[in-house]
Amino acid sequence: MIRTSIIFLNVLIIATCGLVYELLAGTLASYVLGDSITQFSLIIGIYLSAMGVGAWLSGFIENQLAQRFVEIEIAVAILGGFSAPILFLSFARLSYFHIILYLVVFLIGALVGLELPLLMRILKDQLDFKDLVSRVLTIDYIGALVASLMFPLFLVPKLGLVRTSLVFGLLNVTVGLWATWTLKPLIKKGLTELRIKAVVVIILLLAGLIGANRITSLAEDSMFADDIIYSRTTNYQRIVITKSRAGFQLFLNGNLQFSSADEYRYHESLVHPAMTLFGKPKRVLVLGGGDGLGLREILKSPDVESVTLVDLDPDMTKLSTNFPMLATLNKNSFSDTRVKVINQDAMIWLEDLKEKFDVVIVDFPDPNTFALGKLYTTRFYRLLKKSLNDGGTVAIQCTSPLFARTSYWCIIKTIEAAGFSVKPYQTAVPAFGVWGFALARVGEFEVPKQAPKDLRFLNDETMASLFTLSADTSAVPVEINRLDNQVLVHYYESEWRRYE
Repeated sequence: MIRTSIIFLNVLIIATCGLVYELLAGTLASYVLGDSITQFSLIIGIYLSAMGVGAWLSGFIENQLAQRFVEIEIAVAILGGFSAPILFLSFARLSYFHIILYLVVFLIGALVGLELPLLMRILKDQLDFKDLVSRVLTIDYIGALVASLMFPLFLVPKLGLVRTSLVFGLLNVTVGLWATWTLKPLIKKGLTELRIKAVVVIILLLAGLIGANRITSLAEDSMFADDIIYSRTTNYQRIVITKSRAGFQLFLNGNLQFSSADEYRYHESLVHPAMTLFGKPKRVLVLGGGDGLGLREILKSPDVESVTLVDLDPDMTKLSTNFPMLATLNKNSFSDTRVKVINQDAMIWLEDLKEKFDVVIVDFPDPNTFALGKLYTTRFYRLLKKSLNDGGTVAIQCTSPLFARTSYWCIIKTIEAAGFSVKPYQTAVPAFGVWGFALARVGEFEVPKQAPKDLRFLNDETMASLFTLSADTSAVPVEINRLDNQVLVHYYESEWRRYE
């Protein structure tokens, strides 16, 4: 007689592990390939269809069900446990990475799909069929919920992607080893061999866990052209800083945010047109910009009395403390007594805002996910409009009008649809190429023609030239980006995919 409660615990662990492997593959795919919506959709579709294939294949297993279950559990542990290292390391080394990615996802899904039918057949003599199906499926869905909650809140920020896959591989193989005792009455032969296999896999996974940092370093060293000098996985993103002869570069989820060699061209262009247009701003709001470089430019104005910076990720706003080279670059801007930092979702924060500001600087990452895309919608810009004093000005980074022309003009037209007058402008940043911005205000206005003194990039002539766009960056027909369509994210992914 076998204990059904223990078997149901196995079901819970199997379901949790299976979804974690799926989430790992989707996260890794979006991290190294971008195009997060398409990648997650494909991963989910392949995984679920593979589970169906696995369930179908289970019908061909006639004998030694318990032994086959343990063997499959060990196989899931090996493939799932090493899935993140395999995918990380293969991305930079193999031109057919997509095939490896989808094959790994399919095999894991098929193996997980094999497990549950086998367990149900093992338990069929223990429970009524109706109770068996309802309890197994209930526990299976609970396991999926556990995984979906643990993955973003604990696993990725605390363990990282590589360690997470290895830990759950250990969990899988432990279930397999445990099953050699719980299902012992049903295993007719090869019991010792199964246990030896499980122990060997445990040793391999533990070795991988010990060397997880080295595995991650090997993978990321291949992904980035320069040496990595700082890396951290936060609750929200992967922060990587690389060092080159020209300086250092900051990457978020594999996307370049700035290079210390030329970031001043970007941040002067982002900040000073709005500051100059208002005149003598006293209260300034920064949304995003957790690196403090835009903050540095704002604090050059002696008229500024207070700056509120809202950035979702506390690890980003604390990066200057953990990485002194950034503090030097941003002139220790976070130490200025005029600066107040709030770590919160900018859209939620704006919903409850009672204060008003003279200038708002919006420096979010590009809209490559729905979570970021909502910060480029008419809803967001209408909230932004309510935060402005009379005559208040807004500057917004808007991706590249050259490489992502449709995306750029979608942002411009969406800002206009929210009730702003908008002047599009651009500058050249060697690390990025041609980059675009928007200068906005409620009511018509003339663009600023004078720049503050003693800037590295902007002078009067350059300030005026920012607002002249070339023919290949001029307006194109676009839809308005709204919360219920998020068309901008689709524009962005389709345009930038051409340069992968």
